[in-house]
Amino acid sequence: MAIDLASLLEQHGTTAVLAVGGAAIGGLFGFFAQRSRFCLRAAVIEFWRGKFGEKLSVWLLAFASAVVAAQALILSGWLDVSGARQLANRGSLSGALVGGLLFGVGMIMTRGCASRLLVLSANGNLRALLSGLVFAVTAQASLSGSLAPLRSEISGWWTVEGGTARDLLAYAGAGPMDGLVFGLLWLVVAVIFSLRTGNRLWMWVGGIGTGLAVAAAWWFSYGISRTSFDPVQIQGLTFSGPSAEWLMRVLASPAPPFGFDAGMLPGVFIGSFVGALVGREFKVEGFKDGYSMARYIVGAMLMGFSSMLAGGCAVGAGMTGGAIFALTAWLTLAGMFVGGGLMDRLLDEPVRTAQPPTQQAPVVIQVAP
Repeated sequence: MAIDLASLLEQHGTTAVLAVGGAAIGGLFGFFAQRSRFCLRAAVIEFWRGKFGEKLSVWLLAFASAVVAAQALILSGWLDVSGARQLANRGSLSGALVGGLLFGVGMIMTRGCASRLLVLSANGNLRALLSGLVFAVTAQASLSGSLAPLRSEISGWWTVEGGTARDLLAYAGAGPMDGLVFGLLWLVVAVIFSLRTGNRLWMWVGGIGTGLAVAAAWWFSYGISRTSFDPVQIQGLTFSGPSAEWLMRVLASPAPPFGFDAGMLPGVFIGSFVGALVGREFKVEGFKDGYSMARYIVGAMLMGFSSMLAGGCAVGAGMTGGAIFALTAWLTLAGMFVGGGLMDRLLDEPVRTAQPPTQQAPVVIQVAP
């Protein structure tokens, strides 16, 4: 790997290789996520409604695959995440908890998390496209705009030092082997759920492929950081920061430099678009009414702010950080499940239960004379 990367870096430069690699990995993620219907929001709803269907099993397959692959790479010496921002930098426990709760609320309102909005946008969903734009604007405002002071205030309520204090495995006196075993156990549970729900082939392949794409981002960026003479931050897949970056790339001059994130976002879009064409699922959709539009916009704003507060979205904080056992990532993920479950109970369940049952034709029993 080092020899090939060294040759590529020498010929094309670090930024170009990072962007192309990001586009390739993003394309795989987008394709597999589209074909498997990967969605944390749908998984949360199934979990709290006690259905344990295919959406939850797909998410479990993806998450377990990401954990297993990441920990296996660490054990093999092909990955070192000690320098990742999710572990090395000072973190915010209050930001993770509050951000996770708000993100869970927002993804219920928009009917999808940040990655799902991008995937659906590539499938012709105009509701998701508008929500994604609102998400990006709010994320940028939370990073360095009018919402930044509020984000900083909440983040400062409860902080944790970087290093072992943010590493769940180190905190528990465990190591990568224990993380791998945990991931394998989680994978067994995912397989059991998938077998019980009768998942189709694409659910299996797409769920596992989505998780492997998350681990591949860690592996690729680490390889570049070890090979390049330029300083490169090891990173995984996330959608909040790249969304804000692309917004500034369009609106500001000079534009931010190209890198992994710059290639990843359009890669996901293209991968999902190809997946929609393969499955003949491309369809232009819009809003039904004004209430629906307002709901999506408010939800996207909540997700944009909370993703910057929590340090990532459902994929960036939940899966990418969760795969390397970052404390704040697991707190964020727990908050997303709780916030999403509560919002579904308050917002959608009353509407669902208020709907009249399906009318069935009366059964006529004829009695012979």
